[in-house]
Order: sequence, then C-alpha cells, then structure tokens
Amino acid sequence: MRSILARTHQTVTNSLGDSAGFCQKLRAPICRVKLSSAEPYLGTRRPEGRRYFFSWGPLLFADIQEGVRQKFRQAIHDLFSLQVDAPTLGFPPSPEMGEISITSCFDLAKQLRQPPRKIAGQVVDRLLPLAGVERATIAGPGYINLHLDRAAVAADVFLRRSSRRQPRPLDAVKVLVEHTSINPNKAAHIGHLRNAVLGDTLARLLRFRGWPVEVQNYIDNTGVQVADVVVGFMALEKKTVQDLRHLIADQSGERFDYVCWDLYARVSQHYGDHPEEAALRLATLKALEDGEGEAAEMATLISTTITRSHIATAERLNVRYDLLVQESEILRLEFWKSAFELMKKSQAIRLEDSGKNSGCWVMDLQEQVPDADEGANGEDVKVIVRSNGTVTYVGKDIAYHLWKFALLGKDFGYERFHRYPDGAELWRTAVHGEPNAPAFGHGGHAYAVIDTRQSYLQDVVRRAFLALGYAEQAANLRHFAYEVVGLSPRCAKDLGVGLGEEDRSYVEVSGRKGVGIKADDLIDTLFVRALEEVRSRDTVSGEEEQVACARQIAVGALRYFLLKYTRRTLIAFDFKDALAFEGETGPYLQYSVVRARNIFRKFREAHPGYISAALPEADLHQYLAAGHGQPFWDLVLLASQLEMAVEQAISTEEPAALAKYCFRLAQAFNNFYHHHRILQEPDPARQNFLLFLTHTVAETLTQALDLLGIQVPDRM
Repeated sequence: MRSILARTHQTVTNSLGDSAGFCQKLRAPICRVKLSSAEPYLGTRRPEGRRYFFSWGPLLFADIQEGVRQKFRQAIHDLFSLQVDAPTLGFPPSPEMGEISITSCFDLAKQLRQPPRKIAGQVVDRLLPLAGVERATIAGPGYINLHLDRAAVAADVFLRRSSRRQPRPLDAVKVLVEHTSINPNKAAHIGHLRNAVLGDTLARLLRFRGWPVEVQNYIDNTGVQVADVVVGFMALEKKTVQDLRHLIADQSGERFDYVCWDLYARVSQHYGDHPEEAALRLATLKALEDGEGEAAEMATLISTTITRSHIATAERLNVRYDLLVQESEILRLEFWKSAFELMKKSQAIRLEDSGKNSGCWVMDLQEQVPDADEGANGEDVKVIVRSNGTVTYVGKDIAYHLWKFALLGKDFGYERFHRYPDGAELWRTAVHGEPNAPAFGHGGHAYAVIDTRQSYLQDVVRRAFLALGYAEQAANLRHFAYEVVGLSPRCAKDLGVGLGEEDRSYVEVSGRKGVGIKADDLIDTLFVRALEEVRSRDTVSGEEEQVACARQIAVGALRYFLLKYTRRTLIAFDFKDALAFEGETGPYLQYSVVRARNIFRKFREAHPGYISAALPEADLHQYLAAGHGQPFWDLVLLASQLEMAVEQAISTEEPAALAKYCFRLAQAFNNFYHHHRILQEPDPARQNFLLFLTHTVAETLTQALDLLGIQVPDRM
C-alpha cells in the first residue's frame, strides 16, 4: 500500500525529549497533501479542518527500549558511579501498570547494599524525560514500570510505516551469508528449499537491521556427487561431451537436471551392486580436481547447466545471490594449497603413517565427533587429504572459510553469471575474471546455512581456525543449522511418492535414492492449486492477474510453511495445510493485508478526491486512552514492535520469531476488523481513526511479510 503521506512529510523533533511539553507547543500542521485517485484515502469529511502529525524522534518500541536501557545505565553511573550492563526489560503483568518493566534493581540490591525499592526510588526520576515515555512508576518491592505516550507512539508508527529500516550500526562489518549450496548434480528438492528460504530470510533480516550483507552460494563442482553423474554418463550411458551438449540443447525432452536426478540414483545403486567399481569413482574425482581430460570437461558442463537450473528455481521463491563460489577455483587458484601449508606449519594436521588412514593428512579432534575416522592409536581424527592426494570436502571448506575472512592473502577472479529482471547481477568466481569486478569476501561475520547432519563438519572447520590461531574469526563463524524436510503421507500420496511403511508420520527425502519431490514440481503443484482457489473465489478478474495472484499465493504458502517452524524442528510438508486461507498460513497473512486494502478501495470509491489530513492529536489521545481505548492501543503497540521482532529473530537466529509476529498481528487485525464496521461508522472522526489503525497495520504487516520474502497480491 502506498504511503498515505505520499510525497511530503516533515518530522519534528524536540532535542530535549519532553514529548508532553512539546505537544502543547505544536500549533501548525506538519503535512497536508492531495492524494491521487490511485492512493488510499485517510482523512475526514471536513477537508477544511487542520490535522496534525507529530513526532519527537524515534518512538517505535525497539527504539524506546534502547532509550530506556541507555537512561538506566546513565542513571546508575551518575548515582552510584557504577558501570552496569544494559538492563533486562520485561512487560508488566497488566496494561494498567504500563508497557515496559525494569527488574534490574533487584540485581543491584546486593552490590549496593540497598533494598530494591529504594534503588528504584532514586533511579525513576532520572529516566525522564525520555522520548515516547509519558511517566514512570514504582511497583511492588522494586519494579520500575514505564507508561508510554500512546498518542506519540501511534503517530510515529504511522509516519514511519513505509520506511522502518534500521540505521546501520556504527561498528557494522560485512556479514557473509552462505546458503542453498546444492550439489550441482541433479534437480533441487524440497529440503534444499528450506535451506534457501532460511538463508534468504536471514539476509533480509540482517539488511533491515542495517548490516551490509553479501549472499554466497557454494558450488561444489568438483565433488564426489558430480563425479558420480560423470561416471553415470560416461560408464553407464556411454555418452561423450558432445552428446551431453545435444541433450542439454534439446528442449523437447526431459529437463537436464531431472535426467541427472534419475541417473544419480542409478549410479548409487550401481556402486552398491558393484563395489569393486569404487576405484572408478576415485579416479574420476581425481580428474575433476586436476581439471584435466574429458571427465573434467563433462563435469564443468553438467555443473554449470544444473547451477543455472538451481538459480531459476530459487528465483521462483524470491531468493537471490550475490556470488557463486565455485570449488574448482579454490583448487585452481591454489587456495587449498595455501591453507594446506598454513595447517602443516601450525601443526593443525599431521600425516598418518599407519592404520587405515595411512598416507592421509588428518586433523586430531579433542573429543568424539560423529562420523570422524578412528586413527591408528585409537584417537579421533578427521581426514583432510586422502592418501591419493585428493582433498576431502571439509578441507576445501576450511580454505573457503579462510578466504571469507581474508586470511589467505589470495582472491578469486570474478565474472558475470546471471542478470536478474531488475538488472541486479549475480557473479561467480573465476581463475582470471573481469576487470573492475566488485569486491567480494572480507567479512567480519559469516553464517553457513547447512542442515544439522553437517554439524560435525562445521565443528571441524571451527577447530581448524582455532588450531591456526584465529580465535576471533572462529567465534564469528556461525552454523545456521536446520532440520530436514519430509513429506506428509497425504502429500506423498498426492505426488505419487512411495510411502514404504504406511504408519510413518513423514516421508524422508533422499536424492541419492531418488526418493522425494523435486522443488519445481512442488512449486508447480502449489501454483496449480492456488490458481484453482483464486478462480473459485471469483475476486480476481483476467487471466494474467489470476496467474500473478496464484504465483504470489503459492510462494507465500511455501515460504511461510518453511519459516513458521523453529530451525531444529523436523517438518513434514503438506499442500492442504500450507495453502489454507485460515489459520497460521501464508495465504491467511496475505489475505489480512488484502482485506485492509479493500477497506480503502471501497472508501475511495465512495469518497473520491478528498484531502488527506493527519489525525488531530486530541483524537489520538481520546481513542487510545486507557479503558475503552485499550484494544486500539494493543493493536498500535503490536504494530510498533516489528523492529523488536526482527531483533529477536536475529539474536536467537530464529526467523520463526518474525513469522509468529506476523501471525499475531494478522490475528489482532482480523479481530479488530470483525468488531468495528469501519465503512459504516457514522462519526467522521472515529472513522478516520479506524482507517488510521487499518492502514498502520496493513503497512507494518506488508513490510514484515516482505522480510519473509512474501509478496501480497492486489486482490484475493
């Protein structure tokens, strides 16, 4: 929904922070603007009246909380000459007692040798004046409760409804978010989608918070999975590189990434039936790492073609990347060689001279780690370089992470790989690259979005950093782990996926076994069902608009389903549950915004060409007053907490926190909608206020959904 204040607004701030006093001095209107017929209307039936918007600085809930923390710390320092941590803030047990509670006086009682209530009595007067806070009171044995200036907070939420991006932190360093990182050997499946959606949402949250973010996608184009598909084409299918080029160019047949899906499963079965051919896999892997011969040429063709398919699949879900980091360049540019020398010099790894790992370079592990290899002396080790000289995945990952923090003294070349519809460019690593390419890497923090099954490998990378003496960087390595995704029995049956044991609660996806649902098939099915729903409701006219609406609903349904669960929850996807228009679903949240927009659309049709004017200060105070105005204030307060929900999602590393916030806000709005006949309200001032609340929630929910990567259709 477009900004109601549209082209012009002026925010007035009071340097003293005395909101109550400043409110009394405000006399002139801050903004008035004529709205076009395309813009929503918020105003009165008395266009000649003067309406005021006022703001004394940042008054959103997270900003007020930060102001409280700073004031409290300063008060303790001034009173007792103590430096204390920021206080923990809570919520009073009832609205009458305020909106923010400070409990830190209890923590200070022993140190100051004073009763908590006495400490609170000295501190409370020093917390004011404070922007957004009307008064502070003491409750019980030493709680400090803060009562917000309801009108000021409401006005500020409205003013900043479409520009609530947080300022960049003063100490902001680049944050690298690596996600998706699908092996480029077959089509993506639903488990890969959870990775991509989690990583994309994390990047959106960090950017909103003000951090500079670079999104990377690691392409393991020299790994064993690609080697297996090469073996499949060369040994089982007897294909040449030229045959593959024709197969890829042939648009009439099955998609290439789908062909590779089936072939990869066949090769896995072939190895099971013919274990003596494991040597063929290792020889092919060696050829890929050396970059020599027809096998390496075929691997490049396979991985590049499938990577393009993966990018297209991700784009369907509003997922983008800045850089593709190819494993081949880590080897060609000798990143691994540099990392190898560093690790040998620091004795982070050693050459095993006996036992099953004889001839391998291994890293000692201090305690038992799942999937580690047992050394000759019984200690736990991890193989970094195999006896034939090939590097394990974790070895190349160590080199990659050292580059992320600019610890290798080396850099990639970069070349353009893909252009998004809006002109944004996706780059990939290269041996030489293009001149004047952007700078990548040099991060201060790094997130790796990888499922929980890879936890031990991420721990090995962290231990390698510690062994190399990079403790600070090791602390800034974050494994953004998540559980896998399966299919509900109902969903699996719909898709024709074998259930095996009928009493299973979910069907596990396995690319190696060829079991599961391809990501694009899943998205296509969601789209078809969403389109059927759109057409059945008869609210969207025209084929083009129906298709666009169905796509947004399908993507919203899938992204919200994957985000509403905490990361460590194993989830079973279900079409019916995800696409429901009621309950905790993406379509329900989208429809809540559409419902709000419809109110303005109908109001504009009934009252075209009115002058928009902000609410009078007196009206805000009247309608948000304690008692009868409490439900309205609860809605405003919830809308003001978007930044707090984002902060919680980042600090806990749980995007589900923002998803839950969206659902609570949508529920609160729909409850408000059902209890107030906004378009039939006879009192112009009250109707204007109800429209104000509707627009505030709609804008907040729209922005929150955008942070989840969910767009809102014009109609549903």
